[in-house]
Amino acid sequence: MRSCWVIYNGSLTHDKFKDQAILIKEAAERSGVRSVIKMNYEVLMDLETAFEERPDFVVFLDKDTLLARFLKNAGIPIFNDPDVIETCDNKAKQYLELAKHGIPMPKTIIAPKIYPSFTIKDSGYYEKILLALGLPMIIKEGHGSFGMRVYLIETKEEFHEKVDELRGVDYVFQQFIETSRGRDIRVNIVGNDIVAAMYRSSETDFRANITNGGVAEVIELTEEQKTLAIQAAHAVGAEFAGVDLLFGEKETPLVCEVNAAAHIRNIYNVTGINVADAMIAYILRQLA
Repeated sequence: MRSCWVIYNGSLTHDKFKDQAILIKEAAERSGVRSVIKMNYEVLMDLETAFEERPDFVVFLDKDTLLARFLKNAGIPIFNDPDVIETCDNKAKQYLELAKHGIPMPKTIIAPKIYPSFTIKDSGYYEKILLALGLPMIIKEGHGSFGMRVYLIETKEEFHEKVDELRGVDYVFQQFIETSRGRDIRVNIVGNDIVAAMYRSSETDFRANITNGGVAEVIELTEEQKTLAIQAAHAVGAEFAGVDLLFGEKETPLVCEVNAAAHIRNIYNVTGINVADAMIAYILRQLA
């Protein structure tokens, strides 16, 4: 019998992280795979001792890429690969990959590295950003999930306050897509296939994330939306992905971002489709 580990971050106490792992574990066991849930700190990264206990594969639901790489170096197949997790976890790095592959997305400018004790406020740089993107605009920190650390900037005062606050942090400036205010699409992809999709909307926030109070419903994707979602997942190398699409002018789809460890409970509740089953089936095909 094959075996797998499902790894999530043990320092995150919200039940939704363990719930994600349980969904994967149950899907693995339905497929005849012996599955064990492990918190990341339960796997000791001892670099001097041979790694003895090993599963046939790992479903990695965390952003602890050092642990993912440790397991990969031990010869264990990891889904998603640590390089993919690392790329998607840093939005600036992710947008570089999407742009390299010509993926349509809002106009994006990656902020330069500014050390915390220094500033470039008198260099004229920020005036160039305001001229290029106008207001309102979006500022996104490199690291953040569930719509957190994403800011709608509506005034010059807010802009200068935020860039001063973010010294020492990776972040991007991005065009605000007014036609997609409070609405987007989440598309879950496994390999080359779209498994499930939902339309999310909010009447109280510029973000549509359910975590921020949004609601969701089933959506029938257009061919253009399907094609773009798959292209975006492939651009970052993701075998499993939650691709978020925005509505541009005339409803033309744009990629908001690609999530390498997308949560699947909400889309399961909305669509009745358990993405975990498709994930395990994909892995077993890859290992056959």
